[in-house]
Amino acid sequence: MLTKRQNMLEVIRGGKPDRFVKQYEGLTFVLNTPYQTKYPMMPEGPGAPTVKCGWGYYNSWPAGTPGAFPLHDPEHLVCPDVSEWKKYVKAPDINYTAEDWKECQETVAGIDRNETMVTAMVAPGVFEMCHYLCEIQNTMINFYEEPEAMHELIEYITEWELKWAEQVCTYMKPDVVFHHDDWGTQKSTFISVDMFREFFMDSYKRIYGYYHDHGVELIIHHNDSYSATLVPTMIEMGIDVWQGCMSVNDLPKLIKEYGKDITFMGGIDNGKVDRFDWNQEMIEESTDQLCRDCGKLYFIPCTTHGLNFSCIPGVYEAVDKEIDKMTKEMF
Repeated sequence: MLTKRQNMLEVIRGGKPDRFVKQYEGLTFVLNTPYQTKYPMMPEGPGAPTVKCGWGYYNSWPAGTPGAFPLHDPEHLVCPDVSEWKKYVKAPDINYTAEDWKECQETVAGIDRNETMVTAMVAPGVFEMCHYLCEIQNTMINFYEEPEAMHELIEYITEWELKWAEQVCTYMKPDVVFHHDDWGTQKSTFISVDMFREFFMDSYKRIYGYYHDHGVELIIHHNDSYSATLVPTMIEMGIDVWQGCMSVNDLPKLIKEYGKDITFMGGIDNGKVDRFDWNQEMIEESTDQLCRDCGKLYFIPCTTHGLNFSCIPGVYEAVDKEIDKMTKEMF
């Protein structure tokens, strides 16, 4: 029997897996980096207190909602005018030393890399950071009305990400980087493919290229939205696995067309199963035919939520149970 790591890599490489990958089972997240210890990425869970993050925005996760989002009222908005972004936006200091990384390195040393892959998490990504700082509607307008300033801000964020990548690869040496950056709604991407490529292609090629060039085996990019039109761009950027791909993306078709270049991890929409009124029949409806249609290679059945838990207790484990059932049917 293959280890969880081996089985996941067989799926991604088009080899001979012996079962479906159960969501995130092949990954072990390491979240006690010196940056994440000092600056929380988000509240601990639904209903937890609002937190201030490293870039100055405040993240809130109201009870009963599927995820955290920054506060953008006048009191909390970091950058009200992107044309003056240098006045408002200050990147956090990440000049950490080996001593600062000691606790994280001890955590990594305790992980059996033959069983699972050491995974670093980066959130938010470059696109999300823009609207975390500037507010989502303002950011959409800024692409049209202040393109020069947006290019400058994106470059500033990119340079910071590259400095962080250097720290991560030097001290943590992960097998996987799990990067969050939502690029659309359930119906469409936020901006056109051409505009997306104009503003973000170069940044992500540099960031993901750095990780790949410095020992990271897999780039897993979380983006729970419709983004089928961006798949060729994802491949060019260096993404190995698109996590969060919702069922609206016609995954069987995408796997057939692009599977040898990118793996699709998702298909089980949280909006359909991660609910207060959930039951196993709902999960069966979202999972079983999906597995049959998508097949054994280049596909990892998974909820579209961007971490290894569910908002409603019991849902994540129930999905694992359903995936086990489909393994017995198909392998």
